Amino acid sequence: MNLKQIDYILELSQTLNFNRAAENLFTSQPTLTYQVKSAEEEIGFRLFDRSGKGASLTPAGAQFCITLRNIRDELKKAFEQGQNFSTRYNEDVSISLPYRSAVYFLPKAIKEFSKTNPSVSITPQFAQTGGTEQFLRGEADILFALAEDMKRVPDVKVHPLFKSCIYLITQIEDPLAKKELITMNDLQGRTLMVGGGSPPALRTVQQRILNTIPIRYFNSHDHDTTLTNIASDKGVCLAPGFLNDHNNEFAWTPFDCEETIECILCTHNNDHRESVRDFTNMLQNIYSDDSDFMV
Repeated sequence: MNLKQIDYILELSQTLNFNRAAENLFTSQPTLTYQVKSAEEEIGFRLFDRSGKGASLTPAGAQFCITLRNIRDELKKAFEQGQNFSTRYNEDVSISLPYRSAVYFLPKAIKEFSKTNPSVSITPQFAQTGGTEQFLRGEADILFALAEDMKRVPDVKVHPLFKSCIYLITQIEDPLAKKELITMNDLQGRTLMVGGGSPPALRTVQQRILNTIPIRYFNSHDHDTTLTNIASDKGVCLAPGFLNDHNNEFAWTPFDCEETIECILCTHNNDHRESVRDFTNMLQNIYSDDSDFMV
């Protein structure tokens, strides 16, 4: 099955009319019919039932088109990236990192890096729960990670970044947002959201609070769900500073605890490219210059 046949099938699945689909595709109705029939013969089952009124998807065709649409989107993305790359760049460096951390510092890093490396493309790969598996499969050149998660991973070069402090996230108008430092006692009587893939150091702080003061709590699935719950006035949460996207939608107030979360960059031991080395160094410098991320 070729790309043209994929486009024809998906368009017909939307219009369910051969004439209209052919018009939208700037082709003839016989050509469209032939291409769809050829595709059906190749895959071995009917995608459409034909009638005098038009076409309808078979059950198998409906399921097939769902998968086919996802494949087509990925192919389109691959073509667009390839076209962009071929016209401007001769090398690519990919970095896997949490979206919210990237929003704050990555544009600055890419802009500065491009001044001295105009032929190198930087490709972000955003990972909701970390991109370790993606990195280990060789699909990313640089990984933003927690040191705790990478202790026993072989063939990895570690580049220290910073130790992320723990903050209390509240609504901007919350009385706690007016404080310069939040203590455990400040949380008495509040509702604390916990869980959501919290790293060990954060879980330690959460558990100490729950064991020490009268406080309600409930589990939140992930960071974005937690932020939604905070905006809905359902509670507050503790989070590491590297998740702060600095968009001023919420108040991030330092929490009084000794625990920190060590963040690092990882590269592959066998990757000796200057571009990877230089971009990694630039990221380290950007973090070291930013007091919001420092202890």
